[in-house]
Amino acid sequence: MNRLILSLIISIVTLIPAMAQKKIVQTAGRDQLGEFAPEFARLNDDILFGEVWSRNDLLSLRDRSLVTITSLISQGITDTSLTFHLQEAKKNGITRTEISEILTHIAFYAGWPKAWAAFRLAKEVWNDDIKGDDAKAAFARSMIFPIGDPNTAYSKYFIGNSYLAQISKEQIPFANVTFEPGCRNNWHIHKAQKGGGQMLVGVAGRGWYQEEGKAPVEILPGTVINIPPNVKHWHGAAKDSWFAHLAFAVPGEEAENVWLEPVSDEEYDKLP
Repeated sequence: MNRLILSLIISIVTLIPAMAQKKIVQTAGRDQLGEFAPEFARLNDDILFGEVWSRNDLLSLRDRSLVTITSLISQGITDTSLTFHLQEAKKNGITRTEISEILTHIAFYAGWPKAWAAFRLAKEVWNDDIKGDDAKAAFARSMIFPIGDPNTAYSKYFIGNSYLAQISKEQIPFANVTFEPGCRNNWHIHKAQKGGGQMLVGVAGRGWYQEEGKAPVEILPGTVINIPPNVKHWHGAAKDSWFAHLAFAVPGEEAENVWLEPVSDEEYDKLP
């Protein structure tokens, strides 16, 4: 008897997600092509969405959104159909941070230009998640990756305010680091006996990177900075611009970050 009760409980719990998701009602086909191509409209509304998308016992709506977005981007389709499916993905529970990670992952398999095109659409779809009309909110709306929380854990190594959003903790962990205008981190070194170092990818705004004894390098969206291990350097925002970059820690043996002196106002004011 106990085994029978347990079996019934498992069956009910398994059915709950499917019961919670109603059958999808789609009318776009008939609205747009009903008179011109009525059979295509029927297949789109009644079969594709009414049956395939509604088979919640096999795949959740969230999973189907992931599959569809990946398929469209892989084919280079970044028109209104992708916008629609990004909107549906948001409705199906995919968060701003998750879509950033999803499109980043797709980029390595479908192509970087296709992902860039998709990011522009996704940024618009998820923009209304950001409230406020100050400079920080305006900057947040200009990029797909979230600003995150105040970077309090490392604030003693920064001049000015910075923010940290962990984008991924799997495979190669990386974060989005945002700097307010004039903010920069201290001189520091990514030490390692073998391997190690760091890679930066500009996301939004304008910033700077400088190695000791070398000229500063401007970082704009899409700029890639490869930082060798055991090299003294700093990076941060321009005086008149918010700035954000992705920071990838390159795996290495006996790797550690060594924080050094601040970048003085005198050094910083020499920047163009």
